[in-house]
Amino acid sequence: MGKFVYDQIVKVDLDDRVLAHLVVVIGAKLRRGESFHFSWREDLSVGGGRTTVWMHPGVPLVYKFSGSRRPSLNRAWVDALAMTANTPGGLYVVPEPAEHDAMDDDAAGALP
Repeated sequence: MGKFVYDQIVKVDLDDRVLAHLVVVIGAKLRRGESFHFSWREDLSVGGGRTTVWMHPGVPLVYKFSGSRRPSLNRAWVDALAMTANTPGGLYVVPEPAEHDAMDDDAAGALP
């Protein structure tokens, strides 16, 4: 289980595989100077509910992976996540598509 930290305040635990895909999508948007909403459902262990943050290129982000191995990336999932990020509602995690088209590190921007 990895961790996404936004502005040193908001912290959420996410599966390393989910986090690896979010790194690609969030990085691409912020590299282009685009701001957007990012929402997720909180685990019941922390009270449940939903959290939304306004992603902006000037706010510090930390992606902390629990595992040392890089998860393979599913291009179809990256595309699906990017599609949500480009809507008025913003980025949210959608289920991973069954078709698994792995991206190499170069295509993914040399993920951590």
